[in-house]
Amino acid sequence: MARPRTFDEERALDAAMHIYNTFKSKHELFQRALHRYLTTMNEAQLAVLEDPARSGADRIRALFVLVLDGDAGNRPAGRSLGCLSVNTTVELAGRDAVAAGILERDTALRLAALRATVEAGRRDGSITSPRDAGDLARFLNATVAGLRVSAQGGADRAALESVAAIALDALTT
Repeated sequence: MARPRTFDEERALDAAMHIYNTFKSKHELFQRALHRYLTTMNEAQLAVLEDPARSGADRIRALFVLVLDGDAGNRPAGRSLGCLSVNTTVELAGRDAVAAGILERDTALRLAALRATVEAGRRDGSITSPRDAGDLARFLNATVAGLRVSAQGGADRAALESVAAIALDALTT
C-alpha cells in the first residue's frame, strides 16, 4: 500500500526551481546538499561516539542503533531510502573529484571518531580485541555502510541487528 503524500509536489518542484537558480550549477547544488547531509549525519553520530557517560563498546552499540533506527524510519516500501554518502561513493566518487574529496574528508572524520571510541573502549575494558584501533575503526565504518546497503536492499531489522551484534562481538575477540 502506497504511503499518502505529505507534501504538495507542485510546491516542492517550484521550490526546487528557485533553489537551483541560487546555485551556479546542478553540480554545486549537489555538492552543497551532500555536505549538508554529511554534516547533519555526523552531528548525531559524533554525539553518540563522544558520549563520556557510555563505555566505548556501548557507544558503538548506540551508533548501530542510531543507524538502524534511521533506516527503519525511512522505509517507504519495505526498503530503506539509503544513505547519500554510501550511494555517492558507489555511484559518483570514482568519476567526480570534488565529490570524492568531500567523501574522503568525511571518512577521515568518522574514522578518527571511531578510532577514538575504540581507544576509549580499550581504556575502560569494554573493547578487548588486540587488533589495531585504526583497523577496527575501518571495520566498524564498513559495517555501518554494509548495514545501510543491506537495509536499502530490503533486509529486515532482525537481520541487521544480527550483523551489528557480530560486529560488536569482534571488538572483544
